[in-house]
Formats: sequence, C-alpha cells, structure tokens
Amino acid sequence: MAIGVQSDMATPALARFGSDELKEEFLRPTVAGDVVACLGVSEATAGSDVANIKTTAVKKGDDYIINGSKMWITNGHQADWICLLANTNDGPAHKNKSLFCLPMSTKGVVRAKKIEKIGMKCSDTAQLFFEDVVIPKKFIIGQEGAGFMYQMMQFQEERMWGSAVALEPLDRLIRDTIEYTGQRMAFGKSILSNQCVHFRLAELQTEIELLRSLMYRTIGMYAKGTDVTNLASMCKLKSGRLAREVTDSCMQYWGGMGFTNEVLVSRFYRDFRLLSIGGGADEVMLSIICKHMKTLPGQGK
Repeated sequence: MAIGVQSDMATPALARFGSDELKEEFLRPTVAGDVVACLGVSEATAGSDVANIKTTAVKKGDDYIINGSKMWITNGHQADWICLLANTNDGPAHKNKSLFCLPMSTKGVVRAKKIEKIGMKCSDTAQLFFEDVVIPKKFIIGQEGAGFMYQMMQFQEERMWGSAVALEPLDRLIRDTIEYTGQRMAFGKSILSNQCVHFRLAELQTEIELLRSLMYRTIGMYAKGTDVTNLASMCKLKSGRLAREVTDSCMQYWGGMGFTNEVLVSRFYRDFRLLSIGGGADEVMLSIICKHMKTLPGQGK
C-alpha cells in the first residue's frame, strides 16, 4: 500500500504536468526512493466525493496560503511531501481545484493523529491539518484550476494498481488453501476432496483469471493513450469484490486456523477489504460505469 501511493497515486500528475523544476525537486528523489510521498485528497466530509473538499489555497503575491485538513492519508506520518488537492477559487467545483507539491516540513503542517486500522497495518495512516501554510506558487502542478481533472487522471492509475496488486496475493491464497485443505482431514477424508470445496476453488481461480485479462486489456489501452476511465472503474470494482469473495471463501475452508493471526488468509481478509473503499468506493465505480452506459437517472441519452 505504501509503495503504491508512492508510485501510482501521488506522482502521476507530477510526472505528466509538473514543471521541470518540480520534477527535479520532488519526482526524481521520490522515484529513487530517497523521499516518501503521500496524496492529500480525502477529508473528513469528502471521501469519494472529491468535488466537495474544503481545503483552500489562496493566492497572495507570489505565494499560496493553505488552510484545511486531510483525512485517512496513507504515508502521512512519514511522508516528506504531499501531493495536495485544494480549492484555489470560488468557481464551479470541477474547475476550482489545483494540485500542489507541499513539503511536509513547512511551517503550519500538523500531523495530528496516527489512525489505527483493521488492516493494511504495514502502512501508516494520518490525519493532517494545514494552518496558514505558505508555499511559493511554483509548487503548483500544471495549471491552476485543473486539479480536479488531474486528480481524476491519477485515480485511473490508482485503480489499475488496485487491480494489479490483488492478483498475486489472491493466486497465492488459492494455492495455500489447496495445500492446507488437501492435508486437513475431517470425517475420514481431506477437506479438499469435498466437491463443494474443490469446485468453489475452481470458480474463484476462474474469476481471478478473468480479472487478470480485464486488467491487461485496460493497461494495454492506457499505455497507448486511450481513455480507460470506464474499464479502470470495472477493474477496480471487480478486484474489490473478488478479493472479498476469495478471502471469505478461503477463510471458511481454513476453519478455526483461518481465524488466527498465524496464517495469511486472515491478513488478506482484513487488508483487502480496503479495495472496495479506497480510491473510490464500489458505488462510485458503479456510477461511473452507469454514466458510460448512459443509464444514470436524468442523464441525457
């Protein structure tokens, strides 16, 4: 999770739209692994509803003055800089936001709380406050007012990453479950020899391969410059739901051992629940897909 934020969430807009000076100062050391980055979008009252964020960046001379807060920020406690989304004017919600590179050592940045989570415990999650934080205007990424669009583009890479990162762990969980249930005996035979178990594992492996194919197709189109908003949303939706399905089914077959902290199935059960929430909830993915299908109520045909 922490590495994914660094490679596919906090840096794509900077790599695509940032000035050469910004790339040299922030992108190069981030890619090298010399510094840690985080992404500041979500707020206590604006998670998937990005247009509703309240953090502001007011221009004053050659600077911006930032006030507001961010919530559930992965890497927030150890980050050296944050890719921050803030409102820079009072215009329409989709045209009044900008992205900034903000050093976390800047005066007025407060790392208020380290949030305890049920999963993804290897990455820290922070609540952040910004109190009259002053940064030079050169720290803006791309054009002022284009931040919402830039962030939507970053979300596409995040959602593809979310699909890709789930595949190998799910494959491993199926393999581990086959091995464990093949050895575990109940009522004179292995758990795996029950048709309901080996049929179910076959169904789940098929679903994983289908997700892999969709992901490869989506990434291939993205690499060619095609807009993959719809397909990336499908990948994200499917990966989150499939991860819940696979981990739940496998935990059932592990029985009491699966409910302990001694095996991977319990960790994956906790960790992968986030896939249907972070980076856009399942319901947001469904809304995006419906928009492309032109089936949303009130949407023009």
